[in-house]
Amino acid sequence: MMAAPAIAPPFLAAVDEPAATTGIPPIRTSFVLRALRRALVPAVSVGLALGAWYLVSLVLLSPERRFLLPPPDRVFTESLSNPVKLEVMLRALAVTARIAVTGLLLAAVIGVAVGVLMSQAKVVERVVYPYAVVLQAIPVLAVVPLIGLWFGYGATARTIVCVLIAVHPIIAMTLFGIQSVDANLRELFALGRANRLRRLLSLELPAALPSIMASLRTAAGLSVTGAVIGDMFFAKGQPGIGTLLDTYRARLQSEDLLAALVLAALFGVTVFAVFTAAQRLIVGRWHASGR
Repeated sequence: MMAAPAIAPPFLAAVDEPAATTGIPPIRTSFVLRALRRALVPAVSVGLALGAWYLVSLVLLSPERRFLLPPPDRVFTESLSNPVKLEVMLRALAVTARIAVTGLLLAAVIGVAVGVLMSQAKVVERVVYPYAVVLQAIPVLAVVPLIGLWFGYGATARTIVCVLIAVHPIIAMTLFGIQSVDANLRELFALGRANRLRRLLSLELPAALPSIMASLRTAAGLSVTGAVIGDMFFAKGQPGIGTLLDTYRARLQSEDLLAALVLAALFGVTVFAVFTAAQRLIVGRWHASGR
């Protein structure tokens, strides 16, 4: 008897068919589709925002009041596409970026150090944590005059504003991450007679790393906000993007004001995206928060 020809099961044929007909591996196709889906939502969101902007500017505002919110195309043609104006804005944005990064680094060092100290001694937590809460509860605009009086009206005062705004989430999340270490792992280190420093470096800080990275991502955006606020109130020295915002507001230069706002927003989004990518790179392989 002749053997019957082998027939592949239907589900195997269905799997092999896309590669045979299109020549594109299924894995690559799925990657492209995922990338398109991820880009679709932000694109739709930006489109809706621009549509709402046009609606308010061209429909809800009368021509006499349209200077309050010029349409996006006027902002681009009158300001963003002007090389002279754009150069001034980018130079100011670079000053703000330098202050924001400096403030964020200082806040990260101070916040992690204070969080670690509070986790190691209850008395330190009871003494320091109320002040951290008060620091977060007091509006920064209320202490800005004191900062200017004590530290002048230059870059130092702007950096201090960034630190004050950004440090609290780092302190809170560092403390939370260390205190959330699995009790079984603590007992395992106790059985191994690990000293406090070994337990901190080998167990507590690695376990708290996802929380610390999440706090840095939040603090990054807050640091940009603090830098812009500092620019507005401390105009001594090189002008930042906040200084330009205040100047454009006073002169009713609506197109330039909105263009500077767009650049500041793009910078904030870029900083947030950088720390999101850093979080995925550092903890994405072993923790769900980075995936």
